[in-house]
Amino acid sequence: MKLSRTLSLAASAAVLSTLAVAGQTAPASAAGSFVVSESQFNQMFPSRNSFYTYQGLVNALSAYPKFTTTGDDATRKREAAAFLANVSHETGGLKYVVEQNTANYSHYCDTSQSYGCPAGQSAYYGRGPLQLSWNFNYKAAGDALGIDLLHDPYKVEKDPTVSWKTSLWFWDTQSGAGKMTPHDAIVNNKGFGETIRSINGALECDGKNPDERNDRINLFKKFVGVLGTNVGGGNISC
Repeated sequence: MKLSRTLSLAASAAVLSTLAVAGQTAPASAAGSFVVSESQFNQMFPSRNSFYTYQGLVNALSAYPKFTTTGDDATRKREAAAFLANVSHETGGLKYVVEQNTANYSHYCDTSQSYGCPAGQSAYYGRGPLQLSWNFNYKAAGDALGIDLLHDPYKVEKDPTVSWKTSLWFWDTQSGAGKMTPHDAIVNNKGFGETIRSINGALECDGKNPDERNDRINLFKKFVGVLGTNVGGGNISC
């Protein structure tokens, strides 16, 4: 999957964002405080897999409280639209919970890591809204979330809240192939294009794979419309 390739680059650098972001923050632990209503979520993903519940996403928000709570109302909605646009692209509209190409499964075990692949050679395939993959990413995400995903990566395809949390982990803490986290890109008005660069810039930015890149952009434009905001400043492409 696209993100799995990007994440392998991110993990090798072990980059964690520590940028201080100015703006208002507020808890986002209840559906009423989330900038995306359940009806808007359903409008965005009319044919989604039943695994990807709205409540699972809302339950996951407490893991990263700055997500969609930083800045003014337009910025908060723009971040939600940007995140969900990338999620939609990665999963075919939230239809796929796991990576579809099973031939890749054994590829995602980096045996050079001291902890190896205790769940098995083929256990670390892409899962979830941003298709978390590779043993080192399962370990890093699990360590950050306080969940042992290295030994039980299957939690990402069995527990909707855990699945959403792993995607928020990447969005809020990893810069991938870019120079900043997707969260920082939106709240600092650097543009949607920087979220693409972080998630899959090595394969989609700088003139590569324009159809893939444009699909993300078109979804972003659609979703900001659903949420009643706009694309904001910065370059929406990369």
